[in-house]
Formats: sequence, structure tokens, C-alpha cells
Amino acid sequence: MAKFDPIAYINEPRWQKVSLGLERTRLLLEKLGRPQDALRFVHVAGTNGKGSTCAYIERILREAGYRTGLFTSPFIHCFEERIRVCGRNISVEALGAVTLAVRDAACEVEAQLGEHPTEFELMCATALCHFAQERCDIVVLEVGLGGRLDSTNVIERPELCVVTPIALDHTAILGETIPEVAAEKAGILKSGAPVLSWPQKPEAMAVIEARAAELGCPVTVADFGKLEAGPLRLGEGQRPFRTFTYEGEAYRTGLLGCYQPANAVMALEAVRLLRQRGWRIPEDAERRGVERAQWPGRFEVVATGPLTIVDGGHNPQGAQALAESLTEVLQATGQKKAALAMGVLADKDVRAMVRAVAPRAAGFVLYAPENPRALAAEQLAQVIAEEAPGVPVALAPDAAAALRQARAQAGPEGVAVAFGTLYAIADLMKALD
Repeated sequence: MAKFDPIAYINEPRWQKVSLGLERTRLLLEKLGRPQDALRFVHVAGTNGKGSTCAYIERILREAGYRTGLFTSPFIHCFEERIRVCGRNISVEALGAVTLAVRDAACEVEAQLGEHPTEFELMCATALCHFAQERCDIVVLEVGLGGRLDSTNVIERPELCVVTPIALDHTAILGETIPEVAAEKAGILKSGAPVLSWPQKPEAMAVIEARAAELGCPVTVADFGKLEAGPLRLGEGQRPFRTFTYEGEAYRTGLLGCYQPANAVMALEAVRLLRQRGWRIPEDAERRGVERAQWPGRFEVVATGPLTIVDGGHNPQGAQALAESLTEVLQATGQKKAALAMGVLADKDVRAMVRAVAPRAAGFVLYAPENPRALAAEQLAQVIAEEAPGVPVALAPDAAAALRQARAQAGPEGVAVAFGTLYAIADLMKALD
């Protein structure tokens, strides 16, 4: 008899579809004994910054001594990293054992409803079962898509709901206007549970506040007027770190994106709201958590000599944030431009991405990501020729080769950056093995 492969089962092509709704997940968890009822949650929705905000919150809670669970998506390096307890990925053995039980329950759901749970629903159920078995004190739960009909929204009594910046996102599914998307994100709000929101655009904020009023939820809006960003500095081994102050207190973080101090502030406000609900979180845990938080693939320093950065920015907003962060890194290191390895998916606004980063580019090395939606390197080269004439362009057969070429072009004292899609990060890291 073939050994059960949990990853192959969850990734079964038949389950790979977007089919929002809570009926399958609720029934699946009923058959698994409702593991969510044994847990307490911080539930995080939004368009941008969800993952980094989750990473900061989880690390602060861990530094405060709590046994934490963290559920995020997609994975960057390995499948197991989507489910973590106290910063450790679920083991292959534990994943197999939990997923076997989920599979049996999923078969019962299919027999009862006539449809099998989706990949994300299976993953969500597996995570909740594992966190319950591990007796986590608190779980930081990232929404997968939207919020109102996302599988994670089966939880009924969150300790706190967090809404990060809202923008147009998956418009074919969530709606074509900011208020429509905001209504989906605000669907995670639960009766009486406190809400922390980014200072949204007025049309999004109105939707969140209206929903909160219906449910009797107190709303806190993060005040970035108390945030003062500091410079990037070079630490041990020439690795940069970012500094900032909030309410007069100094912090440092290894998450280098120009947007990360704001994400850290969201986490600081989140844990302060948790403190009001009885969670014991010392101020020194806040400082340690912000400094030690890790979030792969978001303007992440992965090597030195040359300084090498991997970023999952895959849209114009992400590329603009990358360009701003890269400008600071170049200033800190005394460099003028960086060698860029770039691969993108064809359904992105590639021209806008190129325009955002071209002024910081000493040259491009282009590749096609391993994805059915990938843009051919030759087509990307044509876009660069039109949008950034005169910037040198080279082609590479794959992501790892592209990053190796970019590092060689940068030289030992230079800066190399690989960006364009989250889906290539694991392949990019092979260049450093």
C-alpha cells in the first residue's frame, strides 16, 4: 500500500479551485470535533501587509511567553511553513497524521454535500486541528481571500480582528469597487470583538465602521502621526536594519521594506488591544518581537557579498515600494544602482512595474517563472526596451541562474535584487545553495 502523502493529497488538482463559502468548512470542522472552539484568535484581513503584520504580532506574543500558532499563505520555501507553532513549521510526520484525519472527514463531507472541500479548506482544517492538538494559547490567523466567505471565517469569538490596507483585489471575486472589497474584508468582524484598522480610504473606512456599529465592535484606527521613520543602518556583517520611533519609543527591525514600520505599528496597536483584554504582554516583549520578526520574501536580505535581496513584489504598488526601499539600501551601502533579476506573470501590469524600478537598475537579468501564467523572458525584454531604453538586459534560463548572473554583475561590494513574483522565491534561493 502506498504511503500517504499529505502534501500531494491537499494539492490534488481536483481540489484546486476558488469556491468561496463556509458550508463545507463548517461541516468539515464539525466532523473533526470543532477544534477552533478550543483556541483563541487574532484574525487578520486586508489587501496589503497582512503577512508582515501577522509575523510581527505572532513574534511579540511569543516573546511574551505565549504558545503561538501562525497560519499564513502562500508558502515561500516549503509547504509546511504555512502552519507554525512557536515559529516552527509543522513536521512532516504531524502534517501526515493530521491530514489523514482531515481526509477521512472530507470524504464524509463530499458524501453529504456532493462536493469535496477545496485545497484551502483542507489546509485551514489541518491547521486548526494541529493548533488545538498543540494547545496553542493564541493563534494569529491570516485570511486567504477576502474575509466574509473565507474558510478562516469559521471562527466565532476572535480576541481581535485586524484589517490592514484595503485596495482593489481579486475584483472578479470580491467586487470592482473599494466599498465592495471593504465589505468582504469587514466580513471577519464578530459581535463585540474589538477591531483594529489601518487608516483606510474614506469609502473603505465607512464600510468598516458601519459594520462594526451593527455588531457593537469598538474600532481603533492606527495613528501613524505618532510614527517617525528612521534611516536604514548597516549592522553586523553589513546586514542592514531599519529604525523607527513610535510614541517616542525607539525600535529596530530586520524587515527592511519602507512600509514595515507601519506594519510594525499595526502589530504594536494590536498587542496593546490584547493587553486590554487581559493578555500579559510586557513592553520589552514588544521591542524584542519587532526586532526579531521574520517574514520571508518581502524585501528580504538573503546574502551578503554582494548584498542580495529577494522581494515578492508582483504588482505596481509592490514595485514602487521596492524602488523606495532599494533607494534607501543603495544610500546606506554607498551604491548608485543595483543589478535586478526579474520574472513576472503575464497578467500583471508589467510596464508599470518596470517604470517603477528602472531608475535604480544597473541592468536586468530576465527569466520566466515556473508557472503557467509566466511572461516569457523575451517578451519582458521587449517591454524593458520600450520603457527603459538603454538599460542593459540579459536572459537566463531560470530563476536561480538569473540571480547568479545578477550577483555576478553586482560584484562583491554591490547590490543584487530578485523580484517580480512570490512563486519564484524558492527557486531563487537555489542560487545561494
